[in-house]
This record gives sequence, structure tokens and C-alpha cells, in this order.
Amino acid sequence: MLKCRHTYYDILISKKSPFLFILRSYFCTIMPDVHSVQTRSFNMSRIKGKNTKPEMMVRKFLFSQGLRYKLHDKTLPGKPDMVFPKFKTALFINGCFWHGHENCKYYVVPKTRTDWWQAKINGNRIKDYDSIKKLEQQGWKVIVIWECELKHGKADEKLKNIANELINK
Repeated sequence: MLKCRHTYYDILISKKSPFLFILRSYFCTIMPDVHSVQTRSFNMSRIKGKNTKPEMMVRKFLFSQGLRYKLHDKTLPGKPDMVFPKFKTALFINGCFWHGHENCKYYVVPKTRTDWWQAKINGNRIKDYDSIKKLEQQGWKVIVIWECELKHGKADEKLKNIANELINK
């Protein structure tokens, strides 16, 4: 089945900036999809954007250390996963695949629809960069945690470092 996929994201890209408009062409390419529309919709609906396992791990640890935070503050650029108003710090917990973590074994571009996926991930990178830049201009400190930093025994050390960084600065 061939189809042209116009998405809400496609419309936003064309309105935001001329540079992002270039990416628009990747979102409207005619390509076969191996799944039906219903199957693809079901699969994509199961991908979480909030309350992911890495996010819950960080939240539980920091709460146990006595740190209090706001979740997904819509008033700040990029809707940070956690906001610490007391320390004027925003925390993003990024999935390695969705945010294109360079030199990470969890970031592998899919072999099908490669151009589409690269445009999608590069669009996420651009939004991340813009959000961080805007937050820093507003005087916020920004911390980014990658999913791979919370795996295989690395989590305890990383979480302690974040707690110390928040408390000491």
C-alpha cells in the first residue's frame, strides 16, 4: 500500500523556521508500509513519551533523596521531564534512539525508511537544541540524562552525581 503521510509535525515544521522546512520533504515521501494503517496506529500508540522506565527510575531516586520537582512543565521550552524550581534546573531524560545519541549502541537507524527516520530523529535533535538554548537564555541550568547512562550498573553512580550536582549548585 502506497501513501503520502502528512502529519501534524509536518505542518509545524513548515511554520517554525526556514531551516526546518527543508526536513518537511522527508515527511511526505511515497513509501510502502509493511503494516496496515490500523496496525501501525496500534504499534505507535504503545510508545510512551511520559512516565518511561528511565524517567521513573530517576524520579524515584531523586524523590527518595528529598528533592522535589515539577513534571513536564508546559510553561518552559521543550517541556522538561523534571523541573526543580528551587535550583532553577531543568532535567531532560532522553531515549537514545528517539533523540539520536551519537556513539551509543542503542541508537541504530532502522534499515527501512532510513531517510524518514533520519529526518525524524534530526528534527528531534534540533528541537532539543533549541529548547536547551532557550532555557539557558532564560537563566535555567539544563541537565540531560541519556537512557544508556541508566543501564547495567551505571545508574547508581549517575543518579548520585545528579543529586549532588543539584544540591551543591
